[in-house]
Amino acid sequence: MASDQTRLLLVEDVPQVAQYIRGLLNSQNSVKLLDTLSDGAKVLPQIQQLRPDVVLVDALLQGRVKGLALVEQIAAAGYGVPVIVLTVPQNPVEVDPAKGIHGVLAMPFSGYDLMNRIALVRKDYAEMSTTGSSRIFSVFAPKGGVGKTTIAFNLAVALGQADQRTVLIDGSLQFGDLRSLLKVPLDAPSILDLPTDRVAESDLQDVLWRDPSGIDILLAPPRVEMAEMVTARDIDKILSLLRRVYGAIVIDMSSALSDINLSFLDLSDTIVEIVTYDSTTIHNTIAVADAFRMIGYPASKVRYLINRADSPGGIAPGALEQALGRVPEHRVVSDGLLVVQSNNEGVPFVLANPSAPISVDIQRVAAELLAAHGILRPAAAGRR
Repeated sequence: MASDQTRLLLVEDVPQVAQYIRGLLNSQNSVKLLDTLSDGAKVLPQIQQLRPDVVLVDALLQGRVKGLALVEQIAAAGYGVPVIVLTVPQNPVEVDPAKGIHGVLAMPFSGYDLMNRIALVRKDYAEMSTTGSSRIFSVFAPKGGVGKTTIAFNLAVALGQADQRTVLIDGSLQFGDLRSLLKVPLDAPSILDLPTDRVAESDLQDVLWRDPSGIDILLAPPRVEMAEMVTARDIDKILSLLRRVYGAIVIDMSSALSDINLSFLDLSDTIVEIVTYDSTTIHNTIAVADAFRMIGYPASKVRYLINRADSPGGIAPGALEQALGRVPEHRVVSDGLLVVQSNNEGVPFVLANPSAPISVDIQRVAAELLAAHGILRPAAAGRR
């Protein structure tokens, strides 16, 4: 399969037209037809499952969900996939990205017309969707045992719930914390399954773990010694590609300031640093802040999150703020029973119990992070 091959989903209820398009696609290698659907009601689940690069929809589609209504549903679902509308001259349709129509193809058309329109729409959509709206959030802690992986997982799911196409990277490359949390089988693909000489969007499809929560996960290697096979150059290429595909990228970091971790941190838009009311954690946080200053990170790149904020353990909140030299931006309360139960079941607590105070806090953190980058209005950030 070519590295730049376009994955197409066809929605067409006229058998002759579907057969004609399949015939055109059979004679070339640049577009792979994933499936042909005749029922508009089945399209959204298939988009989520198959992750096509482009969807071709017949404007005259009949059934419970009509053609243009389906296009609007695809746009509203926020899957981040461009749609080409197939129509006839008697039923003109205008390109309107605001309504989810990124291209129009009128019958009759040739194989050249079809391939050219697919390639052009995909290219234009990629340019429109590239890094300007994508954000990388590294969830980092200077000490283990502060709930970092649990927060990273639930934060990624909350961002996905906020209409952001989200991928979560298991940045703990040696120990694969997310593999343990989600009970992923040892033979599941990992970051090592991506090519070392090139990384293309099509390569992601067979490597990402698709979590039932709706987010994609790029897993760490299955064994400790395999972490050494990932280089800083690999990280740069992978994040560059993910920025073109996802609106939000969350990295569950390990605590060390290694070359790999510095690559993650350098490329991050925001570092969400976990702090607890624990003297060792506070000491390490101050040390990391000094290291970040030496590296040259601006203070605005780091946003502190107090986990278990309702359990100060004898340390006054003011003392923590004085040690950090600022007021932490985010607070998340504790809920040991819900967290343990959810983690044991491998599900995010923000979905298991969305109304729990800890879930509301994580939802608020997600909204505030998006608001800080101008993706979500500040008023919306406080409304949870």
